[in-house]
Amino acid sequence: MTYPSPLAQPPHSAPALIPPAPAAAAALPVPPRAGRAAPIWGFGILIVLLVALAAYLLTFLGVVAAGVGMVLALLPLAGVLLAIRLVDRWEPEPRSLVVFAVAWGAVAAVAISLLVDIALTLLLGDDGSPLREAFSTVVQAPLVEEFAKGLGVLIIFAVGRRAFDGPVDGVVYGALVGAGFAFTENILYFATSLIEGGVAETTVTFFLRGILSPFAHVMFTTVTGYLLGRAARAGRTAGSSFGVWMLGVLGAAALHALWNGSALFADFFALYATLQVPLFVCFIIGVTLLRREEARLTRTRLGEYAAAGWFSPAEVHMLATPQGRRRAVAWARTLPGDRSATMRGFIAEATALAAARQRALSGRDPGAVEDERLYLARTTATRERLLRR
Repeated sequence: MTYPSPLAQPPHSAPALIPPAPAAAAALPVPPRAGRAAPIWGFGILIVLLVALAAYLLTFLGVVAAGVGMVLALLPLAGVLLAIRLVDRWEPEPRSLVVFAVAWGAVAAVAISLLVDIALTLLLGDDGSPLREAFSTVVQAPLVEEFAKGLGVLIIFAVGRRAFDGPVDGVVYGALVGAGFAFTENILYFATSLIEGGVAETTVTFFLRGILSPFAHVMFTTVTGYLLGRAARAGRTAGSSFGVWMLGVLGAAALHALWNGSALFADFFALYATLQVPLFVCFIIGVTLLRREEARLTRTRLGEYAAAGWFSPAEVHMLATPQGRRRAVAWARTLPGDRSATMRGFIAEATALAAARQRALSGRDPGAVEDERLYLARTTATRERLLRR
């Protein structure tokens, strides 16, 4: 029998059943919150302290001055947080730990410092002499404030052990705590300047603190974070890292005392140009070198997966080097629908996979092996989504 076309022929057998299209892509496995999230009790403590601190500020500064101070303090805070985000953009820290770090600096560290300062004033007295002022500025304030800020970094190290992988993470958490502390301290300074000297004095204070030195507290507390990050990389627990933490607090206090002393005993602007600016440049260089070290470690750990056939050498270079990451994101933008966000996710998952493997090798995290399996699944699923036609 002749048919007008092949499509007009009747079926000769039953075809395979076509399964229904999935309503959505399979969900990626979700990392457990344990060891990656700030504790609820921590936020509870912060809320109580926030209420007390807000009452203190409004009582002694007034609503208008405190409001103006807060608005002005938000400007340098935004710039500092943006800089920290750039450092941490390829493996962002868990959001709850980021919020906790900033809140600890802005609320708990300030409250602890105020309480200790009041207690020491009642105990030692304050006769207004130059010696007492020097002690308060160069000894008391650096030690008390860096202890209070460093305590927050230590808590994050203890409760966020799965998100505290090395020196870069330590620097990021220390910087976040320092940024939060500087924010509240700036409110105090800006509001006091407005009350005592009006707009002119407030402008000078904003220039000194918001423009010339927005990263001062950030630099101090990153010393503590850096040393705790080294302890994490070496496989130490929070308990065994207490001595390292104390060393970090003392180092941060020494840097803090140097900064305060330059304003009290010498020409601030001369020392700012000859000492503080070079210190800040060294800080930037140090962070850059730490990121390169982190990239080398990521490349090594992912290279072990490449040797087992999970990645190609070209993919390892793409996932672990700054140049490769930039080119990968630029290439992903040319794909249908602009898949640069998916590419960033692929890079972040692979970086987390390398960090989990490093934790497993250090032996400090019993759950790291399971994390490896989880992030490997997430990485391969994200790659499939990226390359899907």
